Amino acid sequence: EVQLVESGGGLVQPGRSLRLSCAAFGFTFSNYAMNWVRQAPGKGLEWVAGISGLGALTSTADSVKGRFTISRDNAKDTLYLQMDSLKPEDTAVYYCAKSRTFIDTSRSIPPILGQGTQVTVSS
Repeated sequence: EVQLVESGGGLVQPGRSLRLSCAAFGFTFSNYAMNWVRQAPGKGLEWVAGISGLGALTSTADSVKGRFTISRDNAKDTLYLQMDSLKPEDTAVYYCAKSRTFIDTSRSIPPILGQGTQVTVSS
C-alpha cells in the first residue's frame, strides 16, 4: 500500500524558512516523479513543485519560483521542499503527491496524496 507521510510544517514569521519532508512507503520511490501541492484556506488544490524519479528534472510554480526548492533523497525514500522567504500567502496545507510516471511535466494534481502538513506564515 502506498503511503506518504509529510512533516515539518508549523507557524513561521514572514521572511523566514521551513523545510518540509515526505517519507514514502509501499512503492519503489526512485521509479516515480514526485510533487508538492498545497491548499490554502477556502481554495482548491494548487500544484507547487515537481521532481523526476532520479531528481534530474525539477520545476516550480511561478508563485514560488526562486523561493521554494524541491529535492529528493532516493536512498532514504524521502522528498523535501525547502521554503525560503515565506509570505503570508504561502499559508496552506502542503501535501506530498506521487505521480504515475518517472517524469511528469503536466503540473497537474497527482491522484495519490499524503495527509498533509500545515504551514502558517504570520507575524
